[in-house]
Amino acid sequence: MIGHNPGHVVTQGQIISGHFKQSGYPVTTASSHPNRYVRLADIAATIIRKRKEIDILIVHVYSGASFVVEDIASFLGKLFGLRMIMFLHGGGMPEFMRKYPNWARRVLARADAIIAPSPYLAKAVEPYGFNATIIPNVISLARYPYRHRRQLRPHLFWMRSFHEAWNPLMAVRVLARLRERIPNATLAMAGQDKGLQIEAQKLAEALGVGDAVRFAGFLDMAGKVREGEQADIFINTNRIDNMPIAVVEACAMGMPVVATEVGGIPDLLTNGQTALLVPDEDEERMVEAILALLNDPDLAGRLSVNGRNLAEQSSWEQVKLKWEAIFQRILP
Repeated sequence: MIGHNPGHVVTQGQIISGHFKQSGYPVTTASSHPNRYVRLADIAATIIRKRKEIDILIVHVYSGASFVVEDIASFLGKLFGLRMIMFLHGGGMPEFMRKYPNWARRVLARADAIIAPSPYLAKAVEPYGFNATIIPNVISLARYPYRHRRQLRPHLFWMRSFHEAWNPLMAVRVLARLRERIPNATLAMAGQDKGLQIEAQKLAEALGVGDAVRFAGFLDMAGKVREGEQADIFINTNRIDNMPIAVVEACAMGMPVVATEVGGIPDLLTNGQTALLVPDEDEERMVEAILALLNDPDLAGRLSVNGRNLAEQSSWEQVKLKWEAIFQRILP
């Protein structure tokens, strides 16, 4: 479970473990080291050292190179006869399982229970013979002040990592097109730089909107609230996705969301009710959706209220009961 490091996104592993501790559960976490190989060594050593104290081993499962970590952690869990829950994450997981079906099936078969944060990932494991229980990702709802929005200002907010998968350049192009019709439109972009922030800044200058885009950097909780209070519309430009916490956070604060209809987004958001969904890479459709929100207070108000209701499903009070039902099912 990484996320303890400044400048890194706080993971669901860290968030959930913190809530369990506050609820009275004895919890051991591993590992907070950002280097994958050091993290693997710490995880393996922790499982070996604590094997007689562990009632349930929760393995957070991601695709890509980190799947090696999950393979070894779950192998050790199985070796020591530990009850094991695997919690799936990431919009790239379905493609990864299609590419490595035997590997995925072998690792997931070790679990006593599989949890997915969205129907998207739950459906992804069904072809391999597994059933996943859907438990949403958690946010600390009380930390996100809700502001009902009807009469919107053209102030956009984008918050993901500056990485090709999250498509930050599309957000800049959307603003440039929007300003052709609404010259005072602005965009705040926030998140960890994973190689594309400088390119996004250069694109903003090239398109003549450099003075209208503000790069806020990586945000802590106070920063998210500050930027959320200043913005009125959240845009999500991802090429792949599962159940993005950034979108749920925006909904919690009452910002109407306009998102690309990719991955698990259609399972999380309902077009016209909790968000407006547009095709992947379709900048013009996203601009049209933003204009619809700006010109229709009833639509904006409906998305604002429904978004907050959606976020409330991710409160710890609701999520905890679902986790505890899994505990009761798999423990002797």
